[in-house]
Amino acid sequence: MLRPVRITTRFPSVSETAKKLGVSEHDARVLSELAERSWKTGVFVIPGIGRLVRVGRKTRMGRNSATGEAIKIPSKKVVKFRVAKAAKDAIDPLTK
Repeated sequence: MLRPVRITTRFPSVSETAKKLGVSEHDARVLSELAERSWKTGVFVIPGIGRLVRVGRKTRMGRNSATGEAIKIPSKKVVKFRVAKAAKDAIDPLTK
């Protein structure tokens, strides 16, 4: 089993992030806390919009399109976005 890798590069300060994103320092601090929490849980929630979820894919068999040869595709982690009900209703309120 692979161990999680910690990123050792220096991230910008909250004030620098706020300036780049064009939001208040409070909002930038909240985003920073959400990002830190998501590293541990694998879920990043954006209230009212949706959530980014880390999902594991199983090992599977695939095919090389150039040669037609069967190949084994290793398992890996991917990120999927799940839209919140509030966002769905805002876009198309008649869908049930």
